[in-house]
Amino acid sequence: MKIVPSKKMSLFEPAIFGQLKEAAKAEEAKGLKIIDLSLGSPDLPPHELLRNHMAEKSKNPDAYGYTLTGTKEFNEAVARYYKRVNKVDIDPDTEVLLTMGSQEGLVHLPIAFCDSGDIVLTTNPAYVAYMAGIHLAGAKAHYIPLNKERGYLPDLSAIPEEMAKHAKLMILNLPGNPVPAMPSLEYFTEVVEFAKTYNIIVLHDAAYSEFYFDGNGPISFLNAPGAKDVGIEINSLSKSFSLAGARVAYIVGNSEMIQIMKQLKSNLDYGIFEPIQSTAALALDHSEIITDHLRKTFAERHRIMTKGLENIGWEYAPSTGGMFVWAKYPFAIDSVSFAFQAIKQAGVVMVPGTSFGSEGEGYVRIALFQEKERLQEAIERLRKLKC
Repeated sequence: MKIVPSKKMSLFEPAIFGQLKEAAKAEEAKGLKIIDLSLGSPDLPPHELLRNHMAEKSKNPDAYGYTLTGTKEFNEAVARYYKRVNKVDIDPDTEVLLTMGSQEGLVHLPIAFCDSGDIVLTTNPAYVAYMAGIHLAGAKAHYIPLNKERGYLPDLSAIPEEMAKHAKLMILNLPGNPVPAMPSLEYFTEVVEFAKTYNIIVLHDAAYSEFYFDGNGPISFLNAPGAKDVGIEINSLSKSFSLAGARVAYIVGNSEMIQIMKQLKSNLDYGIFEPIQSTAALALDHSEIITDHLRKTFAERHRIMTKGLENIGWEYAPSTGGMFVWAKYPFAIDSVSFAFQAIKQAGVVMVPGTSFGSEGEGYVRIALFQEKERLQEAIERLRKLKC
């Protein structure tokens, strides 16, 4: 039997993470100890409060049915969190949508709003899931420049007017993956005005909003005046609460957009395990206790890594938040070849910048999910690289 994939599958190249893992395994088999700075998978366990709650809830024999949508407990916890942390009022009945992790929501969302050939504004580099969703919808991407001079904030003024007039959706991610640029209220206000002018739906991916290091709280896109008129925000409990495997996230904002997404998701899934939703609600209600430790840990890791890179002659995108470092290495070699050389010579695994778009050439993404001693060791190993 001849198995023929669909033509659409040609748009989905195998992720490089598997190739990096295989290369690391090969070197490990030779006796080289590997330091993996590639995947953004939390190395800190969920708070004990959450682990105990999940265990107890899972004992309930009535907890194993379909939930279909977000539970009342979960939706109301999201609304309380936004009110308390962001000073934003959210209607739990009409302005909250549960998703199976943010990646599921990000990939499916363009299907709900874009027709074949529609323009989606996104950045280059950008998180890989955005292009997956754009491809599934049959839409086309137009890339917004990220300029060092602007602190790597997407430059809306660089979007040609004709392209803006035809755009249906804009996807932003601040602080971002892979470039951890930090937003301001002024910038988000600029985004709202731009979206209103050209009738563009805005999706802000706020997955790293709790990762800030300078004492200032997270800034929500919904803080900007009129943001609910033009957009929605997606956030995940994967990183901020170390619940990556639980796959729980939410979209908040414009009620009409939320309703359209609810209609789509009612045809795709039957909801998330109730004990997971209950644990997520508990996490949101105790966010200050849980995320304070997280911020202290990652602020120190960020300081160690950026200072270390500076000492060995690398450049990096300055940031006061996020969980990655976007680093420019000082060698005349393409980013994919460099990433594999770093594994072979130093046993350090990083993601080549071009995995996130063509503008990532010459860069690597470094994840901060290792203890500080391992990060310091990684720096010393990178110091000895010869490419």
